[in-house]
Amino acid sequence: MTLLTDLWAHLAQTPLLGIFVTLGCFCAGNWIYQKTNQHPLANPVLFSIITITFILWITKTDYLTYFDGAKYIHFLLGPATVALAVPLYKNLHHVKAALFPIFVTVVLGGLFAIASGVGVAYLLGGSAETLLSLAPKSVTAPVAMGLSDIIGGTPSLTAVLVILSGVTGAVLGGAVLSLVGVKDKKARGIAVGIASHGIGTARKLNVHETAGAFAGLGMGLNALATALLLPLLMLFFT
Repeated sequence: MTLLTDLWAHLAQTPLLGIFVTLGCFCAGNWIYQKTNQHPLANPVLFSIITITFILWITKTDYLTYFDGAKYIHFLLGPATVALAVPLYKNLHHVKAALFPIFVTVVLGGLFAIASGVGVAYLLGGSAETLLSLAPKSVTAPVAMGLSDIIGGTPSLTAVLVILSGVTGAVLGGAVLSLVGVKDKKARGIAVGIASHGIGTARKLNVHETAGAFAGLGMGLNALATALLLPLLMLFFT
């Protein structure tokens, strides 16, 4: 026990702590994910969030100390997002054949994502700040936090809501789409991409390449559509 305590104390003084904990938890989560035949409830991102939170709490480690190392992995989020263009390029013929339905789906899906979150929070008596923080919840985190700041929300709260929507979509999205009878891989992919951004897209890439490609397309286009529509909606309602 003393050896582990000394090792942790040493790691806490270096960026290795965040890197070691993040990669260790994700690898463990991915092992469980594969062992359960990629069951949605065993999503490695969800496992990592819960496990890292517990580790930081039980060891009384400050989040900023952890993020001092985790920021190097966080930096890779940009290249990983750009890499989604590869499966999209491979399925470009599917995209060209469905440009109009994609456009309509992204606009209506983006508007519904905004209205559903804000509407439910409003009915539950949420504050104006909470409503504004909820509005961009279905957009990828960097865009969502920027939009939240612009319209008067709280970017940190928005970041939490973005993660929650992503994990929820990755875990339950496939089951919900199956329940309502959506079978087409392209439709399933773009729906999850619009609602659950990067985390949902990663899940779809594991399931089917075409679904993953359309999820990436939905994620990117929804970020663009929301960035354009949300400020206009704010002008209209204020």
